[in-house]
Amino acid sequence: MSLIPSIFGRRSDPFSLDVWDPFRDWQVSTGNETSQFAATRIDWKETPEAHVFKADVPGLKKEEVKVEVEEGNVLQISGERSREKEEKNDTWHRMERSSGQFLRRFRLPENAKMSEIKASMENGVLTVTVPKEEVKKPEVKAIDISG
Repeated sequence: MSLIPSIFGRRSDPFSLDVWDPFRDWQVSTGNETSQFAATRIDWKETPEAHVFKADVPGLKKEEVKVEVEEGNVLQISGERSREKEEKNDTWHRMERSSGQFLRRFRLPENAKMSEIKASMENGVLTVTVPKEEVKKPEVKAIDISG
């Protein structure tokens, strides 16, 4: 069961800097075929030890993807897929693979260890792991009652 409430079947994430778009999942051709790539989907899960982000970035090399942290505990994931060069003698029958830039930003909670973030890429999936600081439980001291 998620602690994040659902609005119209979508999760509302208080840490995401993305603006909710009610038309995001509609498959409408706008003439701008880069829109699907620009809306790169990213999963964010929290484990007892870390926050883990997974992004599908098929066909990109790790040099084409950037993972950065900004002031205020903001994680930024961005990248770009260039359009294939067209030769004069080529005849395209279909061009469905998207190209363009993407940028996603997430505000991390206070318990994120910003200096220990790790990123890896395997089989077109970028994984960013943000370790969490241990939550110290407040010490409880029993007081003797006199009398």
